[in-house]
Amino acid sequence: MNSCYSKTFCISRRCFKVFRFLHKESRVYRDTLVNMTPLCSIITTGHCLDPANLCSDTKESGVESEPTESEPAEAVTEGTQSSLDDEGTLGSDSEHVHANGIPGTPISASFTPSLPDDRLSVSSNDTQVKNKAEFWQKRIESGAAPGQPPSAKFSHILQKDAFLVFRSLCKLSMKPLSDGPPDPKSHELRSKVLSLQLLLSILQNAGPIFKTNEMFINAIKQYLCVALSKNGVSSVPEVFELSLSIFLTLLSHFKTHLKMQIEVFFKEIFLYILETSTSSYDHKWMVIQTLTRICADAQSVVDIYVNYDCDLNAANIFERLVNDLSKIAQGRGGHELGTTPLQELTLRKKGLECLVSILKCMVEWSKDQYVNPNSQTSLGQEKPLEQESTETKAPETINRYGSINSLDSTASSGIGSYSTQMSGTDNPEQFEVLKQQKEIIEQGIDLFNKKPKRGIQYLQEQGMLGTTSEDLAQFLHQEERLDSTQVGEFLGDNDRFNKEVMYAYVDQMDFQGKDFVSALRMFLEGFRLPGEAQKIDRLMEKFAARYLECNQGQTLFASADTAYVLAYSIIMLTTDLHSPQVKNKMTKEQYIKMNRGINDSKDLPEEYLSAIYNEIAGKKIAMKETKELTMKSNKQSVASEKQRRLLYNVEMEQMAKTAKALMEAVSHVQAPFTSATHLEHVRPMFKLAWTPFLAAFSVGLQDCDDTEVASLCLEGIRCAIRIACIFSIQLERDAYVQALARFTLLTASSGIAEMKQKNIDTIKTLITVAHTDGNYLGNSWHEILKCISQLELAQLIGTGVKARYISGTVRGKEGFIASTKEQSNDEYLGLGDLNILVCIVVGGTVDRKQIASIQESIGETSSQSVVVAVDRIFTGSTRLDGNAIVDFVRWLCAVSMDELASPTHPRMFSLQKIVEISYYNMGRIRLQWSRIWEVIGDHFNKVGCNSNEDVAIFAVDSLRQLSMKFLEKGELANFRFQKDFLRPFEHIMKKNRSPTIRDMVVRCIAQMVNSQAANIRSGWKNIFSVFHLAASDQDESIVELAFQTTGHIVTNVFEKHFAATIDSFQDAVKCLSEFACNASFPDTSMEAIRLIRHCAKYVSERPQVSINYTSDDMNVAPEDRVWVRGWFPILFELSCIINRCKLDVRTRGLTVMFEVMKTYGHTFEKHWWQDLFRIVFRIFDNMKLPEQQTEKAEWMTTTCNHALYAICDVFTQYFESLSDVLLDDILAQLYWCVQQDNEQLARSGTNCLENVVILNGEKFSPETWDKTCNCMLDIFKTTIPHIVISRSDDQHSLSSADRAAVDRRQSQYSSASGMEVQEQRLFSALLIKCVVQLELIQTIDNIVFFPATSKKEDAENFAAAQVQTALVQWFCVETQDQGMYRYLTSEQLFKLLDCLLESHSFAKAFNSNNEQRTLLWKAGFKGKSKPNLLKQETSSLACGLRILFRMYTDESRQGAWEEVQRRLLNVCSEAVAYFLALTSESHREAWTNLLLLFLTKVLKISDERFKAHASRYYPLLCEIMQFDLIPELRAVLRKFYLRIGIVFNIAQLPEPEPEPQPTPVEQEADTEVGEEAGEEAQ
Repeated sequence: MNSCYSKTFCISRRCFKVFRFLHKESRVYRDTLVNMTPLCSIITTGHCLDPANLCSDTKESGVESEPTESEPAEAVTEGTQSSLDDEGTLGSDSEHVHANGIPGTPISASFTPSLPDDRLSVSSNDTQVKNKAEFWQKRIESGAAPGQPPSAKFSHILQKDAFLVFRSLCKLSMKPLSDGPPDPKSHELRSKVLSLQLLLSILQNAGPIFKTNEMFINAIKQYLCVALSKNGVSSVPEVFELSLSIFLTLLSHFKTHLKMQIEVFFKEIFLYILETSTSSYDHKWMVIQTLTRICADAQSVVDIYVNYDCDLNAANIFERLVNDLSKIAQGRGGHELGTTPLQELTLRKKGLECLVSILKCMVEWSKDQYVNPNSQTSLGQEKPLEQESTETKAPETINRYGSINSLDSTASSGIGSYSTQMSGTDNPEQFEVLKQQKEIIEQGIDLFNKKPKRGIQYLQEQGMLGTTSEDLAQFLHQEERLDSTQVGEFLGDNDRFNKEVMYAYVDQMDFQGKDFVSALRMFLEGFRLPGEAQKIDRLMEKFAARYLECNQGQTLFASADTAYVLAYSIIMLTTDLHSPQVKNKMTKEQYIKMNRGINDSKDLPEEYLSAIYNEIAGKKIAMKETKELTMKSNKQSVASEKQRRLLYNVEMEQMAKTAKALMEAVSHVQAPFTSATHLEHVRPMFKLAWTPFLAAFSVGLQDCDDTEVASLCLEGIRCAIRIACIFSIQLERDAYVQALARFTLLTASSGIAEMKQKNIDTIKTLITVAHTDGNYLGNSWHEILKCISQLELAQLIGTGVKARYISGTVRGKEGFIASTKEQSNDEYLGLGDLNILVCIVVGGTVDRKQIASIQESIGETSSQSVVVAVDRIFTGSTRLDGNAIVDFVRWLCAVSMDELASPTHPRMFSLQKIVEISYYNMGRIRLQWSRIWEVIGDHFNKVGCNSNEDVAIFAVDSLRQLSMKFLEKGELANFRFQKDFLRPFEHIMKKNRSPTIRDMVVRCIAQMVNSQAANIRSGWKNIFSVFHLAASDQDESIVELAFQTTGHIVTNVFEKHFAATIDSFQDAVKCLSEFACNASFPDTSMEAIRLIRHCAKYVSERPQVSINYTSDDMNVAPEDRVWVRGWFPILFELSCIINRCKLDVRTRGLTVMFEVMKTYGHTFEKHWWQDLFRIVFRIFDNMKLPEQQTEKAEWMTTTCNHALYAICDVFTQYFESLSDVLLDDILAQLYWCVQQDNEQLARSGTNCLENVVILNGEKFSPETWDKTCNCMLDIFKTTIPHIVISRSDDQHSLSSADRAAVDRRQSQYSSASGMEVQEQRLFSALLIKCVVQLELIQTIDNIVFFPATSKKEDAENFAAAQVQTALVQWFCVETQDQGMYRYLTSEQLFKLLDCLLESHSFAKAFNSNNEQRTLLWKAGFKGKSKPNLLKQETSSLACGLRILFRMYTDESRQGAWEEVQRRLLNVCSEAVAYFLALTSESHREAWTNLLLLFLTKVLKISDERFKAHASRYYPLLCEIMQFDLIPELRAVLRKFYLRIGIVFNIAQLPEPEPEPQPTPVEQEADTEVGEEAGEEAQ
């Protein structure tokens, strides 16, 4: 060994001599400390422990730095042993060093340090300590396994020396002090303090090898921690402080290796001292000082939660710590300590400081997830949380032995492979699951302690407990938190499953090798015996059986019965000897006598029973006590300070024993320690502890006016809000913000008169929270903004607002005078929540002094810093994220509604702020702005409709300003932001009926149009919607201004920006339509229709604009977009005008609508026409609704009549396009018109039908002609008035059509007398049908032969009859046709002919029924004489004859000649026969022209055909000669007879003779039904 090595070794030897000297000569205390310092420095720096730092010549000389297992090792051992010979108590451990400390010798798994016997054995009087130790032993066995690390070696002899020195210091610190008060100068106390100081120095300056080497780690566990458990409860303040400092250092550098030791220290010392009511103020103070240090390190705080609260087998250290600190911070338990108020306040401050430090740590831990929209507040620069934590002043006593920076978070994770093995993986999800499981288990235990079966069922349902009896038995063994009484009751129950669990419970105990009393003690440690004898009996019986089963080799007991009886007797003996209620105690002889004959009728040895008696008398069998009993004993009131100190000393001694036993129990355990790294741990930590935090801060703010307490509470609340915000924990966040708001006194009913400095500080804190955590506040903005709103009130008072505005309920004797200028000027100073303000009224007046006092107390709320800070909340809203700004705006609107709720003095503070933040945030991206405006716009909707006109005016004006600014930005195509923005104007216009507000809205919109028309896109919809609402107003100024602006848009804006307005084009037309329909302003109506006509020009000239527009018409074909966006709205709104307006306006609308059709119809597609005529036919639908008769008659006579002719004109103009798609509809509409109870409309229907056919018949296809003929046939059939043939008083004989006509008219005359009205309705319906029949006969005649052709022919025939002409002239055949005859087929002509003949037959039958005609006349039927149908009778037959004779002479219809001839013969024969049967001269006179037509037509046919006709008619015509005929008819008859002679060759043609001129003959004339009616109608 070289010289350097020897020198270092000599230093080590000298240090041991120093220790020996230390024991013998205490008077050289200071010198010893000086001499030990270099040695401790050598150990802690690790230079002498690291082989690499030895002298360089070590390796050069070829000597290994690590001794071999032969002579070098032995030499080292011998040398070390000799140096320890004189060390007294230290020498007793030398053999263990030899066994475990020699280099190269592995550490045995069963290595146990040599400790005094009292360390490993628990006193027989301390059952509680033993129970806890055994519980920890169970945890070790079930959870963390005993340490079996890899084989550890000392790499150098110096490491072993250092180990021995360290162990000696630990053992020296455990030396007991003398009884009585400690003497600071005593050798024992000074040596103890010195050793602790040296240990602290070693730990604080430990090098990497000391921190990582397994031997030193084990030394800390086995020696130092045990020493701390003893010194950590010392009544000597200096020893206690040193122990705490050492613990802090261990927590900083070695916590990854000391998980279970740290738990013991917290649970059994720290928390016990905090929780017990008898602990001294000094101890509590020092513990809290230490906790302040621990709580200032974020890593330590999170590690405590992760490793203990999330460990199923560990105590909830973090939860208990926070709860205890919360109680201290609230001042609970201070009176129990007997502390002074100042001491109590100091403790409260320290408790609050710890709580705030914990929250700061949590904030620090999660800072990476926090986004601060602002860098600082206006209430003072926000200090970084790291700086804030360092400002907490550490106690002077702690600073003497440790640094505030001793909790270095970087060192807590350990260095080297050994610490890596001891550290677990940080998985937040896994720990959260463990925590949930732990909570479930704790909940189950709580339920078990109330009702065991419920607790077991709950745990089994949650999957935390097995269902077998073995699982439950193991659970009862291992879980010490179970109530011992409930365990005993459960095990003793007679239920089958309970007994199975009890058997399994006992079977899991091992009594092998134990004496009977020890086994019984062990059996009864887990539960308390139940009080019921049967339950005890079952338990003792099973115990006896199990004892004999485990000790089968014993010969003392003959059977289990003996053990059973003996166990029972021991229980009785314990009760007898140790119960204070038993006065006469059992003697030993009595006990022996009591047990005679229990061993199979034999006695147990007296010595054995005597020993049992002695043992029980010395120590009773103590069953497990319940927690309630323990807590109750701790809460007993102490009569005096002296008694409290004595009791506390006893408790401290008990605590020391418990902690010492537990430390020893875990000294060999290697429990994995997780160094937390994830910030997600903070969420469950905060959710676990937020309630005690809130309680502490709330009580502090409520009860204490100390500024430091208030400052700590406010800071704690700020941190808590920050954490809740970061992790979006809404309930907790809202609770803290509400608490903060409550302590501002701004919303409290107590009033601001009680406001103090702490309340002012609370206001500032609230503002700071709003400024720094705005992104996370969510619904908590409501409370904050309410406070800010009320703060404005406080500022009004603080700045000296007049007294009457302090409260709206305070009135002078004369009350408020609303009309005064002063009040009207100050009206906007009105208050919202008047309950927050205090008014002092004395004799009806306000006390100025007290008002001044209030102003002074709240004057600071008006300070510049507060005002600026409040403003920054609103100006800073631009930096809030998308979701936060929506929450902010939503709750600001809610507060604004509360402010405006006052009917007398609404406030507009928040409304003004809404306008401001709208300005500020208008630059956001459109998606965010849309969400913001959705809220603000809805608020303006409500405010704009406020009953207070001033409020509404302010809202509308604010909207105007915002809108002007927003419109300046413009808008791209197909977006809808402007539409959303301007929607409030529309809502206000719709809901607010105030003329002032409506006028203001219109003026605002007009201003936008005039100044921003070029930028408006989607906003046009809202603009036209507002004008649409204004158009129906009755206020002339509103209507006039709106119409002027609309006209400006249509004439000027559309001209320049039609493409930008196409989206709103139909809204514009609808708006104009509404103007047209306002009956109060007819001039405006006419002008509006003109503007609609003007709009059609834009559509026609710019069709491409509509084609290119695709926003809402994605499903519309491009070629149809012009129709959908342009033509259809125009024509539809014109039809609406027609249907809604008075006669002059609707007539103008009708004219314009058909002008548009005629002008632009050439551009319409076929399917457009279909849509169009659906609109047009709505004009006639108007008549389907029940209305007043006069209006309906006017409508039919004017509008429907006009529309019908216009439709036919359009159809004719665009026949090629419309014939295929609209002919059926037009025929149906004409048919409908003919069915109406309006003579004019019925006439127009037939006339239009005539016009359509005449004008377009040449283009008709055969199918079209079929439809047309069928239509006329249907009209004929439905308009024949059958009732005139068979009328009776009831209407049962009416046809369905007649009855429907009567019913339709019945409702219109319900007010008149019954029978008369019914007759009038019937006659009117009959009259119209007769008119239709006549019109239809004329229509067929005009269609077939062209209008006026028949009349002309009759006139010619009459003239020809007057002139004597040659007979040959009658043979000319007509060949020129102007009518539609040539386009009709024979079948179609026969159909028309059938209709005519049916009409003729009906009229003939009516005219022949003289009785019926008389009845009608007497019933009041219209006319001067009896009604008749003479014209229908003659005209229908005349038309039929013309058709037949035309077909008879038509060469193209030769195929039908036979049928024509047959019909002619029959018709003519019947006609002549009917004429002969007439009795009335006037009736015969009506037939004159008909006979003239008949004879003339017959004379014109060929001779061959003439023969057939003459043969048929000759007898009848001969009979005619007996009547007095007019000369013209006689002349034609003469020609007929002459031709008969010629054709039949019975005479020659004579010379023509001139005929005399006829003389007028006056005739009687009956009233012609239909003709007279027609004349009157015309």
